Amino acid sequence: MSILKGVGVALVTPFNEDLSVDFDSLTKLVDYNIENGTNYLVVLGTTAEAATLSADEKKQVIEHIIKVNNKRVPLVLGIGGNNTLEVKKQIEEADLSAFEAVLSVSPYYNKPNQEGLYQHYKVLASTGKNIIIYNVPSRTGQNLEAETTLRLAKEFPNLFLIKEAAPNILQYFDILRKKPEGFNLVSGDDEYTLPVTLAGGNGVISVIGQAYPKEFSTMVQLAFDRKVDEAYEIHNKLVEITRLIFAEGNPCGVKVILAEMGIIKNYLRLPLVAASESLHAKIKAEMANI
Repeated sequence: MSILKGVGVALVTPFNEDLSVDFDSLTKLVDYNIENGTNYLVVLGTTAEAATLSADEKKQVIEHIIKVNNKRVPLVLGIGGNNTLEVKKQIEEADLSAFEAVLSVSPYYNKPNQEGLYQHYKVLASTGKNIIIYNVPSRTGQNLEAETTLRLAKEFPNLFLIKEAAPNILQYFDILRKKPEGFNLVSGDDEYTLPVTLAGGNGVISVIGQAYPKEFSTMVQLAFDRKVDEAYEIHNKLVEITRLIFAEGNPCGVKVILAEMGIIKNYLRLPLVAASESLHAKIKAEMANI
């Protein structure tokens, strides 16, 4: 699965003013990313506000992205939750013929211990599908520790990759240092992308990358090529706006950028709301600096 290397982007779901899905803008977003170097697309991740989409809307979004993509880049589908058997059922019943893998977030709200997290992914692995583990403690309330990740990686080959978004970068490095052959890690934190890639990671599944795909994909390729100084020039250029887009939660910040670029309209579904006027102004000013 080395095909999932470089910059993957967790696509937003554009909405119209009436909060219906804006498929025209979704087309523009997909084309913009593919034409500017994004390596693969993640469909219906957290950034897509997937929790607020109906089953029918999810189906329509999936079908639309598959059609627009037209096999140009690999696709990953988000399927996760905190009911293990229901997630397993969804993975088994999904048509994954257009997708390289499923991105499945660790269970949230329930706050299982490490054995519970291990057993959850063991059940998902039993589907035989290619699964990307997704650890994001800031959203789930529980950290999938490095030792648990490594235990899973050694026992289940179809758990082939982790999107790691722990707040402690040392956890990323521990996994990279001890991982078995055939298992890899991508950064789930945009700001950690460069150091994690330089340490042996496979790049990133990014939010900011969909707004600046050319710059972000160039930075990651420079890291693969060990051109560290040139890579850090781009990192330093984007670090402020990367911090700004998460200041009031995701994806309100990146939707400001994409709207200012004329790619989408700046609407979100409750319980998320648009960025404040203050944050909007800061993002717009930083866009001018970039």
